Amino acid sequence: MGEPAHDTTTAESETPNGTSPTETAPIEELTGAAAMFANDRASQHLGITVDDHGPGWAQCSMTVTEIMTNGHDITHGGYIFLFADTTFAMACNYPGSITVASGGDIDFLKPTYLGDELVARGHEIVKQGRSGIYDVTVTRGDDIIATYRGRSRTLPARK
Repeated sequence: MGEPAHDTTTAESETPNGTSPTETAPIEELTGAAAMFANDRASQHLGITVDDHGPGWAQCSMTVTEIMTNGHDITHGGYIFLFADTTFAMACNYPGSITVASGGDIDFLKPTYLGDELVARGHEIVKQGRSGIYDVTVTRGDDIIATYRGRSRTLPARK
């Protein structure tokens, strides 16, 4: 399903020259957004992919499937919200942090339909201390179909 932007291989399999991968290159431990997405079963189940991300920004993609449509044969708003919220989470989870949503709002501008390819682009508006504000634009081709504003809170380190 969705692939994190970093290599998540941890297998100790043999290579053709008889060395294990850990002998040839150190395994990178996932942190921040990559670690969060690697364990995000809900987003992966929906087929959301992370196209790219970095501190303060992210781009994700999702194809509308039959299960996502409502009684009007349009995409249920909850799936659009979840898609935008996943992109927001990717943008606000800096390496070494655990950041969660303290709130989010969405405006639905146009309907989407079965088979539509959606792209969400999120970016940081402001980050002050442990709080941040992020905007996400969801598009279908050149059409903006939704805008989302998320408010984040970085959790203190566990004791």
